[in-house]
Amino acid sequence: MPDFIERSLETALTNCSRVGEMSIRRINGGGFVLSHCDDGGRDDLQCLQNPEEAVEIARYDDAGNYRPLKTAPNLRHGWRLELVDLGELRRALDYFYPGRFALFNAWKANLLVTTTLRDTLNRQSGMYRVAAKISDEQVNQVVGDFCRSSDGCLRTILWKRDATGAPASTQLPPEKFDTSHDQTGDGEPVIPLLCQEPCNLLVAECRKAVKLEGAAPSAPE
Repeated sequence: MPDFIERSLETALTNCSRVGEMSIRRINGGGFVLSHCDDGGRDDLQCLQNPEEAVEIARYDDAGNYRPLKTAPNLRHGWRLELVDLGELRRALDYFYPGRFALFNAWKANLLVTTTLRDTLNRQSGMYRVAAKISDEQVNQVVGDFCRSSDGCLRTILWKRDATGAPASTQLPPEKFDTSHDQTGDGEPVIPLLCQEPCNLLVAECRKAVKLEGAAPSAPE
């Protein structure tokens, strides 16, 4: 019997067939086919039938480079993953976008708790503690560059910069915070990939910005 997450996924699929860079198509017998959304109409796709194959598909981009951020817009092309039922679909999607569907269900149930960037940075320790010294101006730039959907991350940002409710970055368009918007830019109805708190990779970018600022030579008086 499908669990709550699988039932919620099935409900979501009645209104859309896209998540991130993937297209989801139903086939006869209750199965599903996953493929890159850019690969529609291709007849030369590598056909795979095990949901665990998603691990390897998601690991590298088209150039063979490792993908540390699974929600980055660089999912590789050229594959077709055939799955027998909703359970296999859920497993595959969790490999492609780890944890995103548990968050989606929490959000749908109004149970999702967000964490501001400042709270995330203030709880860092060790080598990342210095990231908390980042200025608001630097935050605006770093988040605007790192999180943009075109070449950064396809998640929809739900968190704020700080307790005042300031936006994560004014350099990002309003659509970056809109759960109904297709972050790939294709304008399709989608199941959103939600970002409830700043990720470790963004924290590392904040640390880098602080360190670079500290290393910069002082302006002559």
